[in-house]
Amino acid sequence: MKLPECVKKASAKEVAELTVKCLKETVPAEVPGIAFLSGGQSEEFARETLNEINKIAGDCPWQLSFSYGRALQASALKAWLGKEENVRDEQEAFLKQAKLVSLARDGKL
Repeated sequence: MKLPECVKKASAKEVAELTVKCLKETVPAEVPGIAFLSGGQSEEFARETLNEINKIAGDCPWQLSFSYGRALQASALKAWLGKEENVRDEQEAFLKQAKLVSLARDGKL
């Protein structure tokens, strides 16, 4: 069964605000950190959301980080295409995305 498309999609900022609110209301301060999954989001949206979360989470007691698979790999896989001659492009795409997500992890994107 195919689910209907969402009419209004939340912005990264809206997702971040509601996420931080929910975490503050439910997660004990003793938890050392929370890692977000990209969950099939685009690289851009996952990165932007993580950035927004960390921009507003300054007073949170936990480290807020990521465990992105697809959102780190999509550009690299697209550049590589399974071809040996594209390995350098694949590596550069992966490194670029990793650096961007690292900045987002600190809310500095």
